[in-house]
Amino acid sequence: MSEAITAAAIEHMLREKLAPTHLEVMDESAAHAGHAGANGTGFGTHFRVRIAAPIFDGKSRVARHRVVYDSLQHFIDQGLHALAIEVL
Repeated sequence: MSEAITAAAIEHMLREKLAPTHLEVMDESAAHAGHAGANGTGFGTHFRVRIAAPIFDGKSRVARHRVVYDSLQHFIDQGLHALAIEVL
């Protein structure tokens, strides 16, 4: 079943799976209107995540990003096109 891809839904999923100590999720889709992957609504395709979590300790930058992508695979499968990740 498809659900709306929203900043709140992404935040909920990341909180549930990664128990972050800091988390910000911003929908930047409107800034990408007309770009590849945009869905024409201005929402739900391009996001920025700023996150800190103990699960990242000792992991490389690539491994940290993989943890975030793996946690959000459900949304990627539904059309999340771009995800900018800032691990703090």
